[in-house]
Amino acid sequence: MKKLKIPGVIRGLGVTFRTMMKPAVTVQYPHEREDPPPRARGVIALKEENCTVCMLCARQCPDWCIYIEGHKEQRPPRREGAAPRSVSLLDRFDIDYGLCMYCGICVEVCPFDALFWSPEYEYSEQNIADLLHDKTKLGEWMSGVHEPEPLEIGAEVKKK
Repeated sequence: MKKLKIPGVIRGLGVTFRTMMKPAVTVQYPHEREDPPPRARGVIALKEENCTVCMLCARQCPDWCIYIEGHKEQRPPRREGAAPRSVSLLDRFDIDYGLCMYCGICVEVCPFDALFWSPEYEYSEQNIADLLHDKTKLGEWMSGVHEPEPLEIGAEVKKK
């Protein structure tokens, strides 16, 4: 028994016809918006109160797009008779998203959980110079950061 060979063009038209009968899955973006998944990597957000101006994120950044400035202040000792302690305070924390390649090294290397991935993705600008975002703008994006998912039963908590 001979097998009937269907030319590739007819087979391709069959696939096209079947696909045309299915409903469209495209989202018309500016008019319809989908919520990104909870762990989407959109933009880097800053939790300013956790930042200790250690500069690890700026030193590890391969694009050198993070700019940090801070100063030290003397605070009273925690115990009586101890020396006064110095505390680093954050003056400037800027990320230039015109240079950033969104690798996430800064988020991973931060030992104090000051940087997070926010699912925010609508932050385009008309001028490339406006892509330099300061600590107030980075702090606003913290509202979109989701809480981490709870650990599975039996998982061990990492001790610091």
